[in-house]
Amino acid sequence: MDTGIRSSAVTRRELDAARIRPHLRHAYQRCRTLNAQHGRTYFLATRLLPAAQRPSVHALYGFARWVDDIVDETGPRSVRERQDAVDELDGELRAGLRAGSSEHPILAALIDTTWRHEIDPALFTDFMASMRMDLTVRDYPTRAELDAYVHGSAAVIGLQLLPVFGTVSPAADAAPYAAALGEAFQLTNFLRDVAEDLDRGRVYLPLDELAAFGVDRERLAWCHRTGRPDRRVRRAFADQVARTRALYRGAEPGISLLAPRSRPCVRTAFTLYGEILDCIVESGYDVFRRRVAVSGTRRFGVAAAAVSAVAAVSLRTRL
Repeated sequence: MDTGIRSSAVTRRELDAARIRPHLRHAYQRCRTLNAQHGRTYFLATRLLPAAQRPSVHALYGFARWVDDIVDETGPRSVRERQDAVDELDGELRAGLRAGSSEHPILAALIDTTWRHEIDPALFTDFMASMRMDLTVRDYPTRAELDAYVHGSAAVIGLQLLPVFGTVSPAADAAPYAAALGEAFQLTNFLRDVAEDLDRGRVYLPLDELAAFGVDRERLAWCHRTGRPDRRVRRAFADQVARTRALYRGAEPGISLLAPRSRPCVRTAFTLYGEILDCIVESGYDVFRRRVAVSGTRRFGVAAAAVSAVAAVSLRTRL
């Protein structure tokens, strides 16, 4: 069967299972396409959710990716023009959340998902605040300043997803873990994407923590130009990896607080993103010449194990 036909059939099955109304189907399809194109690990993990849950996850990812693409745009628009675009989008989002609908396809899916799952609109306010920071802030002198950015860019994503995933205890009990896992994923990306971020003029690692190892922006730029990390940078990155792994450990107990049907998805993302850190270490912290990634074989191996867990959950539910 043609891949495109197979994908269309899967999409229809998901939209049918979620009971997405006809006039919103194109909106959700567009978000799903964004997830499939840009979020390989996230998209693979999402496939482990029940079909009815997937469209809402695609809507949240699609919106976040869309805004991120605006602020990271390298085309002819100036910073001021991109700021205006973000402000206009933010206004449309606020109006749409109040009205319960939007003419823009990505916002239409996001707003429908927000209403379906009663997601707190303040989470989108915090997200947009961090996206605005990307337009003007080039580095973060302290961990506290980076944490303020990461709250809006990543922790709130975990909190947005929580009502979609469901919990076996009050959502407030799971919320700190969901936020911490979102932060751990983001910090992993920061370490992997140091070179790409330098190309955009940004450093997403706390400068004071780097300075403790004799590393500054200029040294990172030198490593980028030469295509290799020096001893000081390797030591500084080892420290950042250790801090991020501690965040993963702190977030892990929250997986058991999720609804059983959602755990294989989150566990898969948890495992694969954590293994990106392993790949960084195994490369000798060489994140300057290529983008470190978990192999496709490993990704699908972890997913296959998760499929067995999904089948076990389905069997228990039927029994």
